[in-house]
Amino acid sequence: MFLQIHAPELRGTKAVDTLGFPFFCHCTPANVSDDQGLIEMLSDNIDYFKSKPVNIPKITILLDNGYHPEKLSEELKKLYPQIMNKIRFKLSPKQFLAQKKEEGKTGFIPVKARWVIERTNSWMERCKSLVKNFERTLDHATTKVNLCFVRLMLKRLAIA
Repeated sequence: MFLQIHAPELRGTKAVDTLGFPFFCHCTPANVSDDQGLIEMLSDNIDYFKSKPVNIPKITILLDNGYHPEKLSEELKKLYPQIMNKIRFKLSPKQFLAQKKEEGKTGFIPVKARWVIERTNSWMERCKSLVKNFERTLDHATTKVNLCFVRLMLKRLAIA
């Protein structure tokens, strides 16, 4: 399994699968760091990781470059010591200026793996109630994100 993590503008953290559909979602106040938001999201869903057998491949969690995998590992081990036997963190590749010049490219260059989460963000932006987030509670904001994806998945099923 492969999860991508992203903290969008509405100050939440979400994990999506390889198709861009949500796996976990957790909304936070604006003053919570990305690392702390991810720790909260994974700790809320720690039962999923506890029930996962050790003998199947680890879940790869692709992180944006704003995250700190060492800090995340330390904090998660405090919650569940065996979690690093079941997951691994990988930082998203980032193109550097020297690589661009070497390849003869200029401007914005999309990073292949990163586009899964960016596409998911654009799907969320189609839900007008999420574009202007005026929710009074974090639970309401999380529910709206979940409803947005329920709507999206139902539309995909109806087309199929």
